Amino acid sequence: MAGSVHTIILNWRTAVMTIRSLDHAVAAMQGIEGQITVVDNDSGDGSFEQISGYVADAGLADVRVVQSGRNGGFGAGNNVAMFDPLPDGRVPDYVYLLNSDAFPEPDAIRALRDYLDAHPGVGFAGSRIMGEDGVLHETAFRFPSVASEFEGPARTGPVTKVLRRHLVSMPVPETAGPVDWAAGASLMMRRSVLDQIGGFDETFFLYYEETDLCRRAAHAGWPTHYVPESVVEHIGSVSTGIKDLTPRPGYWYDSRQYYFRKNLGPVGAVAANLAHLGGGWLFLLRAKLGRRDDRPAGGLRAVASRGLVPLRRSSGPGNRRKR
Repeated sequence: MAGSVHTIILNWRTAVMTIRSLDHAVAAMQGIEGQITVVDNDSGDGSFEQISGYVADAGLADVRVVQSGRNGGFGAGNNVAMFDPLPDGRVPDYVYLLNSDAFPEPDAIRALRDYLDAHPGVGFAGSRIMGEDGVLHETAFRFPSVASEFEGPARTGPVTKVLRRHLVSMPVPETAGPVDWAAGASLMMRRSVLDQIGGFDETFFLYYEETDLCRRAAHAGWPTHYVPESVVEHIGSVSTGIKDLTPRPGYWYDSRQYYFRKNLGPVGAVAANLAHLGGGWLFLLRAKLGRRDDRPAGGLRAVASRGLVPLRRSSGPGNRRKR
């Protein structure tokens, strides 16, 4: 018997876009047992009422809209509904996360569900994600490491060649198979795995949360696979207003620092910071020699400052925690 799916869409001040994503999800869920939950992440701009009204007017019986009550970030918002049962009280076989600016093709959700049904040893499954322009997005990754922290800022041919097996971004696979982690814009997770390892770590406000979750699953013996048969269009960064992450916001660096401290320990986090700084300084040295175009060094300052001071939770856009 095919598994049931609980689809979750998180909204923050993008009601029109979320409704578009919801329409695609409803179409993609046709013939699949389950439900869709839209979580409004305390938008405070009328989004909750607008989406609720749309669902009621459209008569979408298998869709519910809930309010998070606070904007604790991407992970916290999804956690609001992640462990909820289906309307009949049964536990779903899978939980599917879909970004509010992502639009699955009609068979995208089914492809992930069928893949996990056929591969009981796989914990999570991610989609092949394309931009509106049809350009393939990088959505298959290795876990960040000390080596990748040096290579990323250095961006030099010889360094990249030596460390190519440590690059975070992998060549996009043409066939389904294992990756370290996949993008949370379209990610299906086995509910039994979530029951075992827990949901998102809410210390991450935004960024690195799905990396951490996939890592925890892998450590528990549940790998993540990339499934190119599941195709999703993704605009990207609509709710944050960030497109190319240059310059990156403070909460990105906070999440990065917390990820390394949590997963590599204090010594590993220091090593990752030193590697990042070393790679950046190598880049700037080459720039001074005229071999590369210069770029702002703000990222190096942010890494250095967070590597030298105690980690504190950053407030992302609209992060108004209610106590």
